[in-house]
Amino acid sequence: NDERMQAGGWLWGMLPGLQKIHTNKDDLKASMAHNLDFLNTHPFAVTFVMGMVLSMEQQKMDIQTIRSVRISVAAPLGGIGDALFWMTLIPIVAGMTAQMAMDRSWIGPILYFIIAFGVEMALRYGLMYWSYGLGTKAVTMLTSNAKEFTRAASILGIFVVGALIANYGSTTLRLIVGETQINVQSLLDGVLPKLIPLLITLGIYALIKKGWTPVKCIVLILVVGILGCAFGIWSGDSKVQDEAGNALPGGY
Repeated sequence: NDERMQAGGWLWGMLPGLQKIHTNKDDLKASMAHNLDFLNTHPFAVTFVMGMVLSMEQQKMDIQTIRSVRISVAAPLGGIGDALFWMTLIPIVAGMTAQMAMDRSWIGPILYFIIAFGVEMALRYGLMYWSYGLGTKAVTMLTSNAKEFTRAASILGIFVVGALIANYGSTTLRLIVGETQINVQSLLDGVLPKLIPLLITLGIYALIKKGWTPVKCIVLILVVGILGCAFGIWSGDSKVQDEAGNALPGGY
């Protein structure tokens, strides 16, 4: 929710462990109350925080200490998770399996879910037990390397996105102008290959920075793509477009 973000889901995930640790009902109520504090971190990596907090709860540490540790670890873990998953793992897996789906292979989407969610579940399981064993040592280990790790993962993610644009960005212009039949796309390729996909990507990035939602951007791409193909601006394989283009003076 807007007030506490992921606190409800956090407590729901923690509750089985808290019930085993706090056999006294009053202790359980107090623990549940402070575990409903504001929390916002990465949903795949959250179990790292869970294992550490459960270890501290089991040691009956001070509530304020647990609160401080939970917030101090959850915040940097959110940035690390975003760089590692949304900017690295998901684009790589989606790039590989999307090509399979474009080749009409039903294995593509299935393989995407197996790899993406398989890595997610394995990591969630492993991080829980690892951080539980580390206890408070996990705080020092994470906070001391969070900045470097996030930067490295972000750089890798940007390289991956750039490679996906170059390999899978196939939007090209269909425009041929003048009596000499100058192909506009050939001129652009001479300046910078895949320039149109790059400009589209940068344009969508600029719109998102201005506050556009991903759904609005998707709708915009659909509208521009449909209108562009209908008027013969973008390349396509439609025979109707070819016949209409050939009927025009000077071609397209």
